[in-house]
Amino acid sequence: MRKFILTTAVVGMALALMTAKTPGRSTDAAIARNLNTFNSIVKELQNNYVDSIAPDRSFGVAIDAFLSTIDPYTVYYPVEEQNELQTMTTGEYGGIGAYLLDRDSSTYIMEPMQGSPAARAGIRAGDRILRVDSIDVSRKLSADVTKVLRGRPNTMVSIKLQRPYTADSIIDVTFARELLQQPSVPFYTVVGNTGYIRLTSFINKSPEEVKEALESFKSDARVKNIVLDLRGNGGGLVESAVDILSFFVPKGTEVVRTRGREASSQRIYKTMRSPIFPDIPLAVLIDGSSASASEILAGAVQDLDRGVLIGSRSYGKGLVQTTRPLPYQGVLKFTVAKYYIPSGRLIQALDYGKRKEDGSVSRIPDSLTNVYKTRHGRTVRDGGGLQPDSVIDWGKVNRLVYNVVRDNWSFDYATKYAATHPSIPAASEFVVTDSIYDDFKKSIDPKRFKYDRVMEEAMKQLREIATEEGYMGDDTEAAFDSLSKLLIHDLNKDLDTHRSEIEEYLGSEIVGRYYYEAGKIAYMLRDDKAFKAARDILDSGKYKQILSEKPE
Repeated sequence: MRKFILTTAVVGMALALMTAKTPGRSTDAAIARNLNTFNSIVKELQNNYVDSIAPDRSFGVAIDAFLSTIDPYTVYYPVEEQNELQTMTTGEYGGIGAYLLDRDSSTYIMEPMQGSPAARAGIRAGDRILRVDSIDVSRKLSADVTKVLRGRPNTMVSIKLQRPYTADSIIDVTFARELLQQPSVPFYTVVGNTGYIRLTSFINKSPEEVKEALESFKSDARVKNIVLDLRGNGGGLVESAVDILSFFVPKGTEVVRTRGREASSQRIYKTMRSPIFPDIPLAVLIDGSSASASEILAGAVQDLDRGVLIGSRSYGKGLVQTTRPLPYQGVLKFTVAKYYIPSGRLIQALDYGKRKEDGSVSRIPDSLTNVYKTRHGRTVRDGGGLQPDSVIDWGKVNRLVYNVVRDNWSFDYATKYAATHPSIPAASEFVVTDSIYDDFKKSIDPKRFKYDRVMEEAMKQLREIATEEGYMGDDTEAAFDSLSKLLIHDLNKDLDTHRSEIEEYLGSEIVGRYYYEAGKIAYMLRDDKAFKAARDILDSGKYKQILSEKPE
């Protein structure tokens, strides 16, 4: 929580306002006038309000509300929340190395990181955290539990856990915290003649992690193509994106330029290394969660005609943030520029400077976007994110499948399965057999399974409309009754109907119990639509055809 006194908060807010370069005297005057008004309100309430004021909460709300009128990427971090900011940029933190899950007003281990102190201590996915040292956390959620689990490296931590599906369900472990770094490349492999790299973030060590994967491909005679997977990658450091692209393009290639309010603030980023693979066919996988630095890298690949983009339209974040220290050790992260990729386009999807009267911001319509050209003359557009060269239809997630995952049925079964099976085949070879799937179905309690009763609600509404409109006679009533019987949910049948979709999540959860995050990726890769499409394009004439296409 925010720990500063009333006057400190006013000073901090004033500095945040005044450090922004204002366009003219009218804006300066408006800021000064409003600051004086705000300061007067605070003083009056502080001196005369009937009850005492809670400054931390009040000013926390005020600062957050003020920043929310700018953009979602401008954030104030008080000193006690700066570990979060450091983890975002470096991936480093002192802790036990486990992902947490909020569930039933408690915190569970979702998955320990491979090789982490938690994994070495025997902590497993599915364990419920009861106590950390002397603190009872049995009814606390992960935001609070994380604060007591993290700490200085080499300090000891004692954790009491409740483990399901075991005879002795209470487990006590004591071990030392370590300085941990979340890997930005959790998995890379070679499939056939294609090298595959999963990149989940852009932190300061990302280029070296990608380089390690590329060097292994360079020494592998099988590798003729490379797929870089940026799906779900929300971005990070611009410099890391530029550095990673340098492995694929000539040294000195312009990747991106940023422009702030003043012309003098323009900065041009060029590659600084000699490439490892200057010519190898390259595909980049993107989706709606690929943003910021991911879009810089993928957008440059597209604009330079260095490779093909496969997947679905990216998020559309073309803004650059920096951090500035504030008094009393606070830090302000705020937007200072927009970035433009090699063709000159800005891919920002939302214009936060043009809000509606209600304060909302709408996406830029495709009809208002502008046309740009890639290096080979292909047509690309600005605004609204990156449009892939080959679009993948991910399909819609069925409601039943969604509920299986949301309500942790697949998670719980994987925990149960791992408790009774010491080992499984390699992640890339594991199969959800008929016996496993039948056992999974039996583990679901029909009385507790939550259906989204969309059909029932639709039928109810249709009956009401038919009655209001005067169509509800005996024949219509009989027809509704007959149709309603056909639409009653049959859980066993529904689970069989959607087995292939459920298996993706169920198999991934089971594999993760033995092979962690890397195993999950390897398992899912076998039936990955985008990866299959990428290999097909890279191994055929489609690759050169896409990169040489010209508008008619």
